[in-house]
Amino acid sequence: MGSAPVEEQRLRDLARLRRVKDRIDREYAQPLDVEALARGAHMSAGHLSREFRAAYGESPYAYLMTRRIERAMTLLRRGDLTVTEVCFAVGCSSLGTFSTRFTELVGMPPSVYRRRAGATAGLPACVAKQVTRPVRLLPDRSGIEKQRTGSRP
Repeated sequence: MGSAPVEEQRLRDLARLRRVKDRIDREYAQPLDVEALARGAHMSAGHLSREFRAAYGESPYAYLMTRRIERAMTLLRRGDLTVTEVCFAVGCSSLGTFSTRFTELVGMPPSVYRRRAGATAGLPACVAKQVTRPVRLLPDRSGIEKQRTGSRP
């Protein structure tokens, strides 16, 4: 008999967590922190962080940064904003933190991502990859292989 109120509380907590997630999705560019999100959900910051991680597999901060980086990727592909402008447009206040997190999630710094996206702008994704010939190694007189330069034989 005691499990019904526990289950009801669990469902209320899940609804609050969903509202927090929706708020992050909507307001990612605003100055958000875990304390502000927790106040809005009427939870402590620690409880929100634990419950959010249990429900979604990552902390509220990690989820927020992922949303910001996803939006930054879109803005960088457009090519009309600098990396610094994109950093501030998505709600980050530190260019260093933004660049570090971007590199962790995307695998390259935002400046490299912007440059590569600009180089492939307007091309279909399947054509955007650079096509290269395999490198042919030929032995030189000393017996050490080196990369062939020049035209094909």
